[in-house]
Amino acid sequence: GVTRLLLTRIPFFKEIIVSSFSCDSCSWSNTEIQSAGRIQEQGVRYVLAVTSRQDMNREVVKTDCASARIPELDFEIPAFSQKGVLTTIEGMIDRAVAGLEQDQPARRATDKEVARKIDEFIGKLRQLKEVNSPFTFIIDDPSGNSFVENPHAPQRDEALVVTRYRRSPQQSAMLGLEVDAKPLDAAEDLRDEVLQFNTNCPECNAPASTNMKLVQIPHFKEVIIMATNCDSCGHRTNEVKSGGAIEPQGTRITLRITDPSDMTRDILKSETCSVEIPELEFELGMGALGGKFTTLEGLLKDIRDLVEKNPFTLGDSSTPSRTGKLQEFIGKLQEVKGKTKAHFIMDDPAGNSYLQSVGALGLNDMNVYAPEEDPELHVQRYERTFEQNEELGLNDMKTEGYETEAASGR
Repeated sequence: GVTRLLLTRIPFFKEIIVSSFSCDSCSWSNTEIQSAGRIQEQGVRYVLAVTSRQDMNREVVKTDCASARIPELDFEIPAFSQKGVLTTIEGMIDRAVAGLEQDQPARRATDKEVARKIDEFIGKLRQLKEVNSPFTFIIDDPSGNSFVENPHAPQRDEALVVTRYRRSPQQSAMLGLEVDAKPLDAAEDLRDEVLQFNTNCPECNAPASTNMKLVQIPHFKEVIIMATNCDSCGHRTNEVKSGGAIEPQGTRITLRITDPSDMTRDILKSETCSVEIPELEFELGMGALGGKFTTLEGLLKDIRDLVEKNPFTLGDSSTPSRTGKLQEFIGKLQEVKGKTKAHFIMDDPAGNSYLQSVGALGLNDMNVYAPEEDPELHVQRYERTFEQNEELGLNDMKTEGYETEAASGR
């Protein structure tokens, strides 16, 4: 047969390799994709509640290092057991059925009992395609390069939960990434020093340097700013991480945008913070943009760039209705910058996000209220739910009294 390879660039995936094989003798054909771009900063997990036949048509990008699960059937496709593929939910089930049926004739001849159980399981998988009862479809990708379509974009999809997480050392080793387990010297004072360490550019893989600095935000807390510059290709990136502990309560910050000067307010958005603009029916999940220390205008620009890079609203995957909705949303987002009054809401269960308290008196007459009350800014403290504590890893964390329990257990 003949195998054809194509290196191309598509939104969100950046560079990929498309592989196509065809055989003229038996007419068998197959297509695969492999990521040729960089591994993302965080892993991603998609949890989709499939409740209708329309959900079976959602497009899915699954890389070779991603695992797929259906908890209701205790069924899992392990990582690296299949090549990367661009398909649908129904296509994922069809591929699983085809894989299970491949060796069934040999099993029926050697072990009828095992073959019978596999036939029963194949029947259950095929029944899922009819969606007679709801089920859950989960994709977990440590590389962060998998994707599940949101047909309601840019609005929030109630049936789809997207979670971004930090890779474990085992997952990093599985992806071939170097893990630096050397702890920092606790006695070293980092507040007046810019640390610099060597790394590789995430775009061109050329040697680059990353700078790290502890910064004290007035009336808030310490944060760690990390910036990477590449002299070869000009790529620049920055990320902000909280330098303190998780707060006892979550924080919900609501800003009423009434003047163009509000766009200059400083913002610290942590990795655990979600963003909502009710007037646009828009919600950005936690971890989507990582940690950011910027202005309100800069964050809105990042949101626009993120929405425009949705792979199912551009190129061959787009439809006129989706493209129209996307352009309409981007137009409304542009109007928020001082032309349209709107509410900007930041919800951080960890309490590590911050929005500058300033007056809305114009750029040339800025009145800083902090630490006094800002009439356009409302900060609400709330008790975290069990689910939020579980996502932050607090339910199983015990920092007091564990010595006594360990001694009594022995």
